[in-house]
Amino acid sequence: MFCTMNSLGLTGIEPYMVSVEVDVRRGLPGFEIVGLPDTAVKESRDRVKSAIQNLGYQLPQYKIVANLAPADTKKIGSVYDLPILLGLIAASGYEQLEFGNTAIVGEIGLSGEVRGVPGVLPMVLDARRLGLSRVIVPMQNAAEAAVVQDVEVLCAAHAREVVAFLRGDAPLAPASGVSARVKAQPPLPDLADVKGQEEARRALEIAAAGGHNLLLIGPPGTGKSMLARRLPSILPPMTRAEAIETTKVYSVAGELAQGAPLLRNRPFRAPHHTASPAALTGGGPQAKPGDVSLAHNGVMFLDELPEFSKISLEVLRQPLEDGFVSISRVRQRLTYPSRVMLVAAMNPCPCGFYGHPTRPRYRCAPAAAQRYLGRVSGPLLDRIDLHIEVLPVGYGEISVRRGGEPSSAVRERICAARDRQSVRFAGTPVVCNAMIPASMLADACEMDVAASRLLKSAFERLELSARGYDRILKVARTVADLDGAEQIGAVHISQAVQLRGLDRKYWMR
Repeated sequence: MFCTMNSLGLTGIEPYMVSVEVDVRRGLPGFEIVGLPDTAVKESRDRVKSAIQNLGYQLPQYKIVANLAPADTKKIGSVYDLPILLGLIAASGYEQLEFGNTAIVGEIGLSGEVRGVPGVLPMVLDARRLGLSRVIVPMQNAAEAAVVQDVEVLCAAHAREVVAFLRGDAPLAPASGVSARVKAQPPLPDLADVKGQEEARRALEIAAAGGHNLLLIGPPGTGKSMLARRLPSILPPMTRAEAIETTKVYSVAGELAQGAPLLRNRPFRAPHHTASPAALTGGGPQAKPGDVSLAHNGVMFLDELPEFSKISLEVLRQPLEDGFVSISRVRQRLTYPSRVMLVAAMNPCPCGFYGHPTRPRYRCAPAAAQRYLGRVSGPLLDRIDLHIEVLPVGYGEISVRRGGEPSSAVRERICAARDRQSVRFAGTPVVCNAMIPASMLADACEMDVAASRLLKSAFERLELSARGYDRILKVARTVADLDGAEQIGAVHISQAVQLRGLDRKYWMR
């Protein structure tokens, strides 16, 4: 007998329909799974064999073939266990199951338990576009699946429940009726903990208001990492669309906490400097999103920037510029979103004290410092909007009991600036100033005469690239938004230029 039903697969974070076909016929006993299955899919054979017997059925002593179509697309993971099991039960004649316009996903335990699988949220989100009216998912994935409103989502904890439902004997629980055990989010580190560093705090505020990339450079112990880790506390809250986009990436990567329907805080990723290029951008034998995609709509912090391998740093250039990662393979091309704020921190030399105002005797030789700084390439540095020198804090500043301005107060100003940007870019895909395309730059960044004259002088004196010109203009737009000004003035251009000129001091460019 023959049976077919629908399931879902993923290419990157984009779902596609998979037709699961099971055929049971006379012949030499065997069980084959075809359709470019990976190792996890092939191992489904043994899980299904044990599960069908533990459900009270006998494994047919016939030739069994399970085909996953389209046959030319690689199938990855354990997501097809449950549909293969149900197809085998129906094709063997044990039960009359009505699949209809339903997609089924889930991993099977040896006892018939249905276990969670990664990527359920993007699958269910696009189920309607794929022509499906219902999706059956594991109970463990119910919380994320319940986010979707325009398709019926049912969940099951055991294969017996699915068999009874498809037989018409008992209903399945709707995902929307399953209570999500949302894990409490720890409080974010507050900017009030930072004493002194007014220039760096101002740069952090501008970066957050416009979504700009930021480089912090200075001796060890000056608070670079402390400042970077407090950036999420001043970022505006994610919109529902941003939360869904980011949660889709975490769902595909298998990093979504159980029972968490949506990520509420903007992600903050801080990969170690030994991270490989694939760990940063994604890929590998079984391609998954990398850190730059897991930081989508949030912050990626690279501490000790020159300690990253040159290849790892250079592969970030395209994701930072385009807002997405493209991974090409022989049989497929994967795309992951990567619209992030890059925050990097580094010492100016191997010992960390090159250019230190009070410790000249600890300085490295200029040649050693230049070799160290040379690990950060010009093209990557050109993609960072703000370059800030973080100098040591004096005893008078660090010994005071009262801290600096709290994150809540700074966040109010940032949200007000983002509101102005939302109005300005309404009806376009642009959400912040850092994303302004070249076609909109002239209209969005209108300057007065003095500002235009100052920017021309800075462009010629600093020998800026075209990208550098654009980024200074975008930063100036953000400074003007924080000031509540519609037109960019000379004071805004001046601050934007000052926040980008540090590469001329250290890199001598």
